[in-house]
Amino acid sequence: MARIKLILIALLAMSFGQARLSAGSPVVHGDSLYRAVPDLSFARLDRNTIVLPADSTALEPFFLKLDTLLSAGGRSLNIVHVGGSHVQAGVLTSRLRENISTMGTDIAGSPGLVFPFTAAKTNTPVTYRSRYGGEWSNAKCTQRAPDTRLGMTGMSVTTSDPDAYLRLLSRDRRTCPDSSFDSDYLFDRVCLFGHGSDSLCAPVLDLDGKMVMGLPDGSRSVWSFILPYRTDSVDVKFRGLRDGHSFTVEGLLLETDKPGLSVHAIGVNGASLVSYSRCDAFEHQLQYLNADLVIFGVGINDASGSRFDPEVFKTRYDSFISAFRRANPDCALLFITNNDSYRRVRRSYVNNPNGAVAEKAFLEIADKWGAGVWNLFDIMGGLKSMAAWEKAGLAKRDKIHFTNEGYELLGDLLFNAIMEKYEEHLRRCSSL
Repeated sequence: MARIKLILIALLAMSFGQARLSAGSPVVHGDSLYRAVPDLSFARLDRNTIVLPADSTALEPFFLKLDTLLSAGGRSLNIVHVGGSHVQAGVLTSRLRENISTMGTDIAGSPGLVFPFTAAKTNTPVTYRSRYGGEWSNAKCTQRAPDTRLGMTGMSVTTSDPDAYLRLLSRDRRTCPDSSFDSDYLFDRVCLFGHGSDSLCAPVLDLDGKMVMGLPDGSRSVWSFILPYRTDSVDVKFRGLRDGHSFTVEGLLLETDKPGLSVHAIGVNGASLVSYSRCDAFEHQLQYLNADLVIFGVGINDASGSRFDPEVFKTRYDSFISAFRRANPDCALLFITNNDSYRRVRRSYVNNPNGAVAEKAFLEIADKWGAGVWNLFDIMGGLKSMAAWEKAGLAKRDKIHFTNEGYELLGDLLFNAIMEKYEEHLRRCSSL
């Protein structure tokens, strides 16, 4: 346990002690590992914690792997955040990743799972950019009957244009043949999930003018590429697109052998549990993520209507969770309850009472699966609290989504809640 004590000492030296947050309390000091948050009189920040079933060790597998990364850096740590538009926006997920990365020196890992959102005519998360050329069609899991197979990203783009390409690049375009600088988004391995209409259809990577060929798996649905050096940007092109043949891209996994933290975002605007059930290759592709912690944020769209059935909701979640557990039986589970929200009725907004119903369902699901719950609905103030968040500039006028500042605050609050439990874990281990 010597390494646990070293981690605890190091974190305490960074002013690890949490200032308890409640109405009227000061913000957390900036030199603390905990993130500074404002005093929101309309919220219940004193309840910013993770609720665990009695005597639960729900997060211990994740914390033990975090110990290893911080003390020895011997393995990568993978977090998967899955949801709807809250996740596709990328702000909350990115903020959580940035916060965890501050816990150690040089622990930021590879970009992880990405998708060419611009080719699908939708918004790209804030952490990277995507561009495209040529003619593309798209399919999404929010469609009742997608016309092509979908994987874990919940989207696909298809082209039969020989000149088509996809480009994935970081916000700051840089390459490093000599590995002379560090970046949070360097990679030298690529897994491309997709399939061609013919065995001759294949993706190739254009790395600054050098073509890199991939090795397909037996079903030709996953293509693996080894790059000659680390980079943060790559172009995808295609061979064999002639005579009407096409290629469908379902997502890319950007990795490196360097141990570090990767946070994989799976989010589709408007997605529900039913939406993800339409993704035939979802479970198979999950195995490539090797998730250590799965953060479930699906539910706001399930509970948006007037006929929300919590029992059906729980049954659907059971199936969804089972896919993640089969992909990695050792992954820890954490749920985020739905935020408070409003519905548009004619020309006005009315509060959606399903937030409270879904909150109870989430707690019951977590208890069944021995998982943690970050009760966002309760923390933000319960029913009708979204109006106050909007007034404070933290939520948008639709009273469903948050502003960038709001999502960043949520990322800080979630990080603080996780750190509270991690501190408890370290103290338990150091006392053994």
